[in-house]
Amino acid sequence: MSESDLVLYETPAPKVARIVLNRPEARNAQSIQLLYDLNAQFDRAAQDDGISVIVLAANGPHFSSGHDLRDMEAYQTLETNDTVGTWCGFGCAGAESQMALEKEVYLGFSERWRNIPKPTIAEVQGKVIAGGLMLVWPCDLIVASDDAVFVDNTVSMGVCGAEFFNHPWEVGVRRAKEMLFTSDAVTAEEAKVRGMVNHVVPADQLASFTLDLATRIAEKPLFALKLAKEAVNSAQDNQGRVNAMQTSFALHQLCHSHNQRLFDMPIDPGFLETSYGQALAKS
Repeated sequence: MSESDLVLYETPAPKVARIVLNRPEARNAQSIQLLYDLNAQFDRAAQDDGISVIVLAANGPHFSSGHDLRDMEAYQTLETNDTVGTWCGFGCAGAESQMALEKEVYLGFSERWRNIPKPTIAEVQGKVIAGGLMLVWPCDLIVASDDAVFVDNTVSMGVCGAEFFNHPWEVGVRRAKEMLFTSDAVTAEEAKVRGMVNHVVPADQLASFTLDLATRIAEKPLFALKLAKEAVNSAQDNQGRVNAMQTSFALHQLCHSHNQRLFDMPIDPGFLETSYGQALAKS
């Protein structure tokens, strides 16, 4: 096992890489550095011809509480990492810096991971909130423990949805609207019924079940797996996903600009006064 402080890299079976978020004390909240470290480990697995399947997991009781709202050094972190996209303007004035950052590390990374030419499996437990969805939704398969819940509470923050706006394809149009309008959770069982989750298993069987699934897939010819993934992704993109993603991202940035003008911050400060916002700030 090779590891950094924030992300672990394991090879638990032949042809299988297991990448593990490792901030359990912060419910795996996503600092910018964590996202760059995660991207580096995805690159490592993607570029290794001996790896056929990539599992994304997380230590601790919760998969991810979303973006780390306390990450006040986000722009400095960008300056210390090699960017993967060609967008610039991270230090510019007005809306440009916020949009540039999110185009790089939120939407940019999520799209990049979705298009890794190898099967990926999210191994999910506990809470998966807002930015956490942007880690599991790019994966090809999702295996969830029976205690997993999925939440996008960004409307409560004064924003119109997470940057990787895959909601209509994950849970259907009407459930996506209710999910956003209410900030209510989608349980693992409901997510399975709606096609978002492939399997729901007891928490103590999550890792073993996922590894067994990954191992069975890894037995298939890798080139055929790559092309099967590309074919399905192309079918989804031809439904209009790419254009819808660009529109939703632009509207997301309009929300940030609106809040910045009203409250001098990119989200509605009323969210921070809620019980969840206070708990997140203290965690």
